[in-house]
Amino acid sequence: MNYAEKIMARKSSGTDQLVSAREVLKTAKTAAELRAAQAVLFPLELGISIERTAKVIGRSVRWTCSQRTRYGRIARGEEKAPRTKRELRNRAIATLEQEAQILSEILVGSAQGRVVVVPPLKEKIEERLDKPVALSTIYRMLARHGWRKLAPDTAHPQGKARCAKIGKN
Repeated sequence: MNYAEKIMARKSSGTDQLVSAREVLKTAKTAAELRAAQAVLFPLELGISIERTAKVIGRSVRWTCSQRTRYGRIARGEEKAPRTKRELRNRAIATLEQEAQILSEILVGSAQGRVVVVPPLKEKIEERLDKPVALSTIYRMLARHGWRKLAPDTAHPQGKARCAKIGKN
């Protein structure tokens, strides 16, 4: 009987996730992904207890156990993987597909090179969504779908170049 068998009360489950956990261990982009893979791998490959695994990865025993079970559910397809903050869009007024559809309907003439004027556009979007929308939201929506300002205004239309030149000196 080896050391691992003496310490552990029962065999760890999750051998079916070993291959994917090894892959995640190599390609993890965040500390949370790395710790989740370690929570699966350490008890299975090194034969250490959940308590020691928790200590090694710097989390509580409860967190380590829940990560192991969550990892298994995700691997079996019973649960979706956690999404990043950017993917959540918690306060979105519409889905990205709805935004794209609304903009394509409203900006028909603008696609042929016409200038996009945002304030009148705001009213049309509010009509489609049936709720008030801030101007900054319209600008962000346009930016998300590739409608950025192509060239910034370098001078005020009523400005005088001579006065500006004198003011700089």
